[in-house]
Amino acid sequence: MNEDTHFHTDPSLDLVLIRQTNVSPELVWKAWTTPDLLMQWFCPKPWKVSECKIDLRPGGRFWTVMESPEGEQFPGDACYLEVVENRRLVWTSALLPGYRPKLPVGAESGMDMFSFTAIIEFQPNGSGTTYTATVVHADEAARKRHEGMGFESGWGTAFDQLVELMSEGGTKSAGNSS
Repeated sequence: MNEDTHFHTDPSLDLVLIRQTNVSPELVWKAWTTPDLLMQWFCPKPWKVSECKIDLRPGGRFWTVMESPEGEQFPGDACYLEVVENRRLVWTSALLPGYRPKLPVGAESGMDMFSFTAIIEFQPNGSGTTYTATVVHADEAARKRHEGMGFESGWGTAFDQLVELMSEGGTKSAGNSS
């Protein structure tokens, strides 16, 4: 984590993924902040992101729709809390855009889900990046549930897809991402 933050991870509540890549922080940032690019890597294949909207500012919207291979859709609406170009993105599924509180995730559909806050950091490392994704949960049960859903493999695979895409300069079109 950056020394200028006051956040400290708690292993009973938080999940952390750290990766090194030869891709520059600017390209990793671009992959996280450009909807057409994010749609190509954000969830492990054969899942896909069928919709993405990004209003890249504190209070702005981070909206994705993940789609299973069977066509089942899982919308995710989040609010950006912090945006530091090429260095840090913080967003939460606990708030709607404009910092509006929202019902507990899944409450409207009866799904048993959880809210979280994601802290995504891009630190220069030579010509590449040290990438840190920290996912903060409200309680240990939510952290365990997220871990059990495959956090490490899912977020790790998505990052590998990001690296592959951006190593090619982000030149794939959404239609060629399968």
